Amino acid sequence: MKTTVKWTDGAMFVGESGSGHSVVMDGPEDLGGRNLGPRPMEMLLLGTGGCSVYDVLSMLKKSRQQVVDCKVEMEAERADAVPAVFTRINMHFVLTGVGLKESHVKRAVELSAEKYCSASIMLCAAGVEMTHSYEVVEFASG
Repeated sequence: MKTTVKWTDGAMFVGESGSGHSVVMDGPEDLGGRNLGPRPMEMLLLGTGGCSVYDVLSMLKKSRQQVVDCKVEMEAERADAVPAVFTRINMHFVLTGVGLKESHVKRAVELSAEKYCSASIMLCAAGVEMTHSYEVVEFASG
């Protein structure tokens, strides 16, 4: 896997993935940025959420669960000192579907956290306290 991150000006960078996609990262105005994109640490958190949601949805699809919507709400705490690494991250999954079995959702979230999500497992190995929770919402067709 290869990427390129290029400084544009101030605290703004453009990252290009090996698959050819680009993203702008920028800092706050008080640090020389223009607040035109997410911060690099926000990107790390977003990537972790994307990795885990992908796992959960993939497992639920394989178990023939009818998922209508899925999101993970994440809250992270960072150290007060430099480096301001993540110290704690909570991932709360909200899955909406038709007749979703809670046992399947629980197992998918656990497997993502313990076995499949490379990003969250890497953060755990680095000492980040990772917690996971979920809720199942029954889809109500209008």
